[in-house]
Parts: sequence; C-alpha cells; structure tokens
Amino acid sequence: MRPRPSGPAFTPDPAKVPRTAEAARELARAVVAGPELWGPGFVAGTPALSAPGHWPVLDERCVWQGGTVPAGVLHSVTASSERPAAGAGRSPLRVAATVTVHRDVRRAEWEMAETLEEALRCPGQKLREGERVEGLMSIGYAFGSKYNLTADDSIGEIGRYRGTESGDRPYEYGWFQYRLGTVTVAAVTKGADGHTKDEINRARVDALVGMARRIETRLGTAG
Repeated sequence: MRPRPSGPAFTPDPAKVPRTAEAARELARAVVAGPELWGPGFVAGTPALSAPGHWPVLDERCVWQGGTVPAGVLHSVTASSERPAAGAGRSPLRVAATVTVHRDVRRAEWEMAETLEEALRCPGQKLREGERVEGLMSIGYAFGSKYNLTADDSIGEIGRYRGTESGDRPYEYGWFQYRLGTVTVAAVTKGADGHTKDEINRARVDALVGMARRIETRLGTAG
C-alpha cells in the first residue's frame, strides 16, 4: 500500500504571496474561474463579476445577507457563469466561482473552518428571494486524504437546491472549496433540467482544479 503524502504538494514562493489589496485583487481576478474553466458551452453570467466589497454573511436566521469584508481579507471576487438552455427539456445551468486572498494562512484557515461550520449550523439556508438550499451536509478533507491530493485542505458541501424559476423542484446543490496557502477558491453548482450529475460534477472539478493550477503557476517558485 502506497503511503499518503505527508505535506502539501505546493508551497508558494513567499516573495510572490500578495501582501497588499492591489496585489490580492490582481491575483484573484487572474485566478477566478470564468467560462473558460467550466467547460464547453459556458458563457459569462450577468453580472459576470461581483461588486467591489461584496461579502455575503449567513445570519442567525440562516439567511444570506450582504456583510462587511473582514479585516483579514485583502480581496475577494465571485465570477458567475452559465451554460444557456439549448433544446427542449434543458434549463440554464448556473455556476459561480469565488477567490479570496487573505492576509495570512491563519485567517485563511479560519475561513475554511467557518465555512464548514455554516452547513452544520444551518442545514437549510435562504440564498436570496425565491432560492434556498436544504439538507446540507458538509465534510472537510485535509491534504493527503482520499479526496484531497491538491490543496492544503478542502471542504465539500452537498444538499438540495430549490428555486421558483424551476418550479420549486429539488436539484442537487454543491459547494466545494480549496485552500492553498493564503488563498481560498470555491465553486458552486445548482442542478438544472437536462444536465446530468456527472456533467455538473465534471464542470465543478475542472473549475476547482483549474483555479488551483493558476495559483501554483502565479505563486510557485520558478524551476
């Protein structure tokens, strides 16, 4: 039996890790997954990028609200994409990716811990008016575990998504998040008519792995 890796496969070059909001913004915009990472047929959503200062917070009623960006975050951006409906029986497949650059590793670790806790605290969540998720289950994977050979640590959340646009029918909802050093990347998918579970999972994996590789390329040590 092959031994599991004892540490991360990627260690960022300290000289390249963002220390300012400007450098963090440049990195986040370069890393975040647009249509090109999600796969064939995807186009930019509307709006394509979140507004500056956007920071969602899950309140005590399990409702997502606009909040204040924490002091430990240098920059965060979310990019929305979709695969438009094509043919009878197919609905638009909407996805999103988020990149957050923290001031240090400890604060990035705290974001991962808080994300894991949110699903435990609120297995049902209101995303926005007419959209909600229910039955959320969340689990974390440290580097070297069965499902994480890419990032320092990772989180997977699965549940059911319901929206008025889809007639309140349940679809699979997935939120998966990686941390590499001071940077976290996340990809979220909501099922839709005419799109298989395997198709959606493959797009999500492509987006996550693509963002991780971009981080390694930009922050890695030359040679």
